[in-house]
Amino acid sequence: MISKQHLIDRFISYVTVDTESDPSSKTTPSTKKQWNLAHQLVNELKSIGLSNVTIDEHAYIMATLPSNLDYEVPTIGFISHFDTTPDFTGANVKPQIIENYDGKDILLNEKENIVLSPQYFEDLLLYKGQTIITTDGTTLLGADDKAGIAEIISAMEYLINHPEIKHGNIRIGFTPDEEIGRGAHKFDVEKFGADWAYTMDGSEIGELEYENFNAAGAVVTVKGKIVHPGYAKGKMINSMYIAQKYINALPAKETPEHTSGREGFFHLYSIQGEVEQTTLEYIIRDHDKKRFEERKEEMIALVKSINSDLNQDAIEITINDQYFNMREKVEPVMHIVDIAEKAIKKAGITPIIKPIRGGTDGSQLSFMGLPCPNIFAGGHNFHGRYEYVPVESMQKAIEVIVNIAQITAEKKLS
Repeated sequence: MISKQHLIDRFISYVTVDTESDPSSKTTPSTKKQWNLAHQLVNELKSIGLSNVTIDEHAYIMATLPSNLDYEVPTIGFISHFDTTPDFTGANVKPQIIENYDGKDILLNEKENIVLSPQYFEDLLLYKGQTIITTDGTTLLGADDKAGIAEIISAMEYLINHPEIKHGNIRIGFTPDEEIGRGAHKFDVEKFGADWAYTMDGSEIGELEYENFNAAGAVVTVKGKIVHPGYAKGKMINSMYIAQKYINALPAKETPEHTSGREGFFHLYSIQGEVEQTTLEYIIRDHDKKRFEERKEEMIALVKSINSDLNQDAIEITINDQYFNMREKVEPVMHIVDIAEKAIKKAGITPIIKPIRGGTDGSQLSFMGLPCPNIFAGGHNFHGRYEYVPVESMQKAIEVIVNIAQITAEKKLS
């Protein structure tokens, strides 16, 4: 496969470019700085020999590795996103390379005493003896999902340099703004032209996912009345107290920190409050569609109940669906999951097939007509200072991509 150093150099060239997205922006991409890496990727795709390399006015990148077969097979795609989350800064990323990891604490930042420890992050011990890329403790790394991009480009480069490996047409897609839920919004599925695709956007080596949350966002707005506190008796209405009542009325154990697997949750992620108005922002998640709809109804019913108790319309709620469980669209074409599972096993890896406790571009793309399971990219602890990726996991992801291409080449169309 691609040499370890070549892969490291490629990955670092991506993560050192700041591509943080911005949920408050109305443009696509949401930040101008995403264009910097987008243009870099376009040049790289051309330089390794891919054809039909395009970038549109919204920074969606597509390219083709033409078939080297004398018969038709399905056209497959591989997709990753180049933005990083606004949850934690991605500016001035300074990767650190830990060779032959010894299984002990990794000092990320001596000045601030920031330590990546296997005592807290037990998965680190899976990679003893391997090469691990970490942050310097002051930024995220950006393996989500620049590891996926490095793997896809490296796999295409490998196939180009090894024409004896048979494959059909392969389409490549790189998207902006996935981290703010918009990565697939302006993706041209018809132009992409694949029968199905895979996002390389999972975490631990071996992961293969074709289920994800049904997702919605809710904004709860609470109105109050401000009066001088010295003369407030019977007049002041403190919106923050009403908001507190709303928060406490939702199930206390149905939150991210108390749930796992297919269990859903209500997640309060932002509060902005003063006496006159308090705004609560929630995300609603559940793998089960019926329970997902019930959760939305619970939040609406609670608004009505509190308003009734107060005898006034103090609370308003708006709920917007964000994405749905791709399982509904993937199950009718389960052979695409079977191919990925076979490819992972062929690489000597035990597949870890589990639901995603989140979403990917693939969840939206599946409902847009492009079934799109998710495969591991190798990183851990995304969206924060403790993010890391083992290089050997990235090498295995490249191998899986090549294996998928080979296995699909055996699916001759009649």
